[in-house]
Amino acid sequence: MELNELLEHFNNGDTLGEGFGLFPPFYTDFGKNIIIGRNVFINAGCKFQDQGGITIDEGALIGHGVVLATLDHDIDPAKRQQLHPAPIHIGRNVWIGANATVTKGVTIGDDAVVAAGAVVTKDVPKGAIVGGVPAKLIKYVQG
Repeated sequence: MELNELLEHFNNGDTLGEGFGLFPPFYTDFGKNIIIGRNVFINAGCKFQDQGGITIDEGALIGHGVVLATLDHDIDPAKRQQLHPAPIHIGRNVWIGANATVTKGVTIGDDAVVAAGAVVTKDVPKGAIVGGVPAKLIKYVQG
């Protein structure tokens, strides 16, 4: 889906909050299963595979080259062509660093931070800072 087509979709519904910012290029495989809250910023080069659904709550910051992947293939080689979708939910005021990947079914809690380059395969608690491959708890945000 082209960026202009995606923004037109967002502007025709309740799927895009005010104060949204995006630096192109931006890539998505479908584009119509993305809900974005107010004051969200998405940096350049992000890739959203949204067939399973993506929700990004208000105030989230998405760094350069972040991948949100809502689909997975079956582990069984005989069923490898089958896709398994599950939604990704990014909480309020989350910061996802450059080149991080978030996989299907993951929820990132409010105020959490995902370090650059992390691969998030499990839910991230509210206020947690995670990093690594796979992402692990580093500490909690001091606030």
